Amino acid sequence: MSESKERKQEQVEEVVIDLTNVPLKPIGKSEIQQLEMALIVGTLYRPEILELLRDPTERSTWIDSLAVAAAAFARYKAGLPVSVIAEELGRTEATIRNHITGKTKAGKLVIETYEKMRKGELKLVAPFIKAPAAPPTEEIKILRQEIEKLKEERKNLEERVKNLEKELEAKSRELEALRNEVKAKSEELEKLKTKLEGIKTQIKGIEEHAQKIVEMAKSIVES
Repeated sequence: MSESKERKQEQVEEVVIDLTNVPLKPIGKSEIQQLEMALIVGTLYRPEILELLRDPTERSTWIDSLAVAAAAFARYKAGLPVSVIAEELGRTEATIRNHITGKTKAGKLVIETYEKMRKGELKLVAPFIKAPAAPPTEEIKILRQEIEKLKEERKNLEERVKNLEKELEAKSRELEALRNEVKAKSEELEKLKTKLEGIKTQIKGIEEHAQKIVEMAKSIVES
């Protein structure tokens, strides 16, 4: 169990997310988006936010509020008027002002994240799971040999099955021929029985006729 734990620890690395190149006073849409995303990511990785996100009832509300606050603050730092920001984000001007002045919790957290970025104090460390190391070449070679061996065995078994199927088919034909032969012999036997019965009847008739002749001869002699 401890070995499994060690392996898991070995596979997990810490990755530092560098936010030093993010423009703090963005110019243009691309830089605004960079700052917006940095504010969202930087705030999401704060321990208190991670704790809040564990609650499913709070998660969707917090993510939405945080996204709006980050988007509003990034545009505010780019010099966009509150009215334009409100129109772009589909929120009221009052909501935008509350976010960019830190009157909302989401807005306050976003501003704190921005200040940490400005001072170079924001360091984000994310866990990264390494892919398991590839098995050694020798093991791969052995596995391939085993696979080839199994393929060969399967091929031999399939060949044996085909041969047995052919043999079974031949035996079935032989059995069918024997059945037909037995049937023919049975029919021939029945004919012979019928013929024998006819001969017996004829013999009986001859015997009866002979007996009559004998009796007639006897009567003639006696008279």
